[in-house]
Amino acid sequence: MKRFISITAAAGLLLGLTATAKSAGGILINGAGATFPYPIYSKWFDEYHKLRPEYKFNYQSIGSGGGIRQITAGTVDFGASDGPMTDSQMESAPGYLYHIPTVLGAVVPTYNIEGVGETLNFTPKALAGIFLGSIKTWDHPEIKSANPGASIPSKPIVVVHRSDGSGTTYIWVDYLAKISPEWAAKVGRGTSVAWPVGLGGKGNEGVAGLVKQTPNSIGYVELIYAKHNDISYGKVRNKAGKFVAADLDSVSAAARAKMPSDFRVSITDSPDPEAYPASGFTWLLVYRKQKDPVKGKALVDFLNWMLEEGQKSAGELGYAPLPPVVNGMVRNTVRKIEVK
Repeated sequence: MKRFISITAAAGLLLGLTATAKSAGGILINGAGATFPYPIYSKWFDEYHKLRPEYKFNYQSIGSGGGIRQITAGTVDFGASDGPMTDSQMESAPGYLYHIPTVLGAVVPTYNIEGVGETLNFTPKALAGIFLGSIKTWDHPEIKSANPGASIPSKPIVVVHRSDGSGTTYIWVDYLAKISPEWAAKVGRGTSVAWPVGLGGKGNEGVAGLVKQTPNSIGYVELIYAKHNDISYGKVRNKAGKFVAADLDSVSAAARAKMPSDFRVSITDSPDPEAYPASGFTWLLVYRKQKDPVKGKALVDFLNWMLEEGQKSAGELGYAPLPPVVNGMVRNTVRKIEVK
């Protein structure tokens, strides 16, 4: 049975870290960004601090949009995002930012429907219609036809989405834009979008909490947040026509896409017949030229550890480790980070 780290405990663990550059003789490295990888980053930073007590990490789980803004402003030593930066965002940064893939994860449709305990199947058309607001009740034919035998009530659907800039949102809407021309035209993709319908929750934690407390609701969260909050999440029909549950194998299958040299890639709606369609990489955003050589070396040391030992703990937290080919590519990029 897989063991999942307590998100609340992980948050408490990091609150004790100070915000000074050097504390008690140690090196403090500040980061901010995505909530999607927060559970595993918390574990990694804790484990690495045990191994190298002189290195301390302070990570603020504020969403990918906030991570991009803070690393661009230079207020943190690294950012984190589940959505790749755009060309214009890259150009606005004061230096070249590497996208360092860390793990892969899945964004799942999570729901709380009165009287429904089984795992539901969702077609692309159903998901696009629900989040566009054109599918308004749970007993809509597009939902019922994919779930023969399920006792689905005739209740209005309450949509829950992220209120903050989010890489989890990017993965979800990137998927919807690929499978729905209407979504692509009316809403599009990005870490923040103008939602047609729904309630907003801050962070994966906020969305999971709203879904759990709101009858007949549906939202989207990273897999571990659905598991941690013990709320139902559905299978999604992939491009090959198969209803697939999010797990390590189906997320890894989505990563078989060709990886560009800058790692800014979308792997949603993969053609692989075994792939879960709303899968994505998550990245650390690190400047090629490090201003502080001490912090720069500490960050490089951590990244090398992450690519070796850190990957071994990905599975127990519901993430997929980097494929070997990608891992090798990332190691080569880390070698290019300039710390002098």
